[in-house]
Amino acid sequence: MVIAHHLSPITRTLSYFSRRTISSKCRNSQMGSENLSLIDTRKRANFRLCNVSGYKMDLLEIHAKDPKFHVLFIPGNPAISHIAQTEKNWEHGRLFSLQEQTDHKMNFIEHELQDVEVPIILVGHSIGSYISLDIFKRFQGKVAYCICLYPFLAVNTESSTQSIIKKIAASRTLSTGLSSIVAILGLLPVWISRILVKNSVGNSWCPAAVEALCSHVLRFHTVQNMLYMAMTEFEKLSEEPDWSFMREKKSQMAFLFGVDDHWGPLDLYEEISNKVPGAVLAVERENFTHSFSCTEAGSLWVAKHVSGLIKNYFSKIDSK
Repeated sequence: MVIAHHLSPITRTLSYFSRRTISSKCRNSQMGSENLSLIDTRKRANFRLCNVSGYKMDLLEIHAKDPKFHVLFIPGNPAISHIAQTEKNWEHGRLFSLQEQTDHKMNFIEHELQDVEVPIILVGHSIGSYISLDIFKRFQGKVAYCICLYPFLAVNTESSTQSIIKKIAASRTLSTGLSSIVAILGLLPVWISRILVKNSVGNSWCPAAVEALCSHVLRFHTVQNMLYMAMTEFEKLSEEPDWSFMREKKSQMAFLFGVDDHWGPLDLYEEISNKVPGAVLAVERENFTHSFSCTEAGSLWVAKHVSGLIKNYFSKIDSK
């Protein structure tokens, strides 16, 4: 989860969202070489370890002197900022469902943004899109706009990858075994872990994404929570999306799909187009894929797209 307090240009802000994440009532932490300038030499991201409703999480926050709106980014699964997907096992092995992760984000808004007078813009990626829509329903008076990136809103029965993950997540034996294997990789010297990640899943990733995976995801408690959350996602997303709510709020929503994305397939794009006439829909055809946030080029392209959507939305509001 990431907060940006109306920075310009927002594109540089969003390009960094995949690297660190955010929360509330926290202590400041030095980010070392990762505390890089996101906008220019005057704007830097502040990384904090925070406590929201008794649970620790990571927070990446950027402030503006005179904010016109707040951008709250909700990442997918796995991602730094969800409960128990942190470097340390703060929650001592407890597992958290999709609903509990969603409630946690709502608690963050209630505790940290309750007195905010400017509108909130939600930007969600993958299952973060589903969470963002759920938050939108709860805080319709606070949320002005909701952007869903490569959205995971319904189970794709045609996806063999989803089928495999579903089986592993539903089996305590398989999920424990996989978590243990990943944890062993996490115990290797950091330079070896980086090489293994870079030469496998992260061969096209930027260094920051590789570092985040090595430091946060290669942990027993993280993988256990990732799989448990996934299990509850498959259960919940077997239900029909709330088409009536999407039709009601279509002027305050936008969706971005990928060409070959089994989490947010083009079949879902077509279904939204048919069931929510007039919805703002777009397809990314630059081959950045669902994991766009793990590359500099993908992050920048999507950030520019999001920036354009936000500008267009407020331009229409101002013209009325």
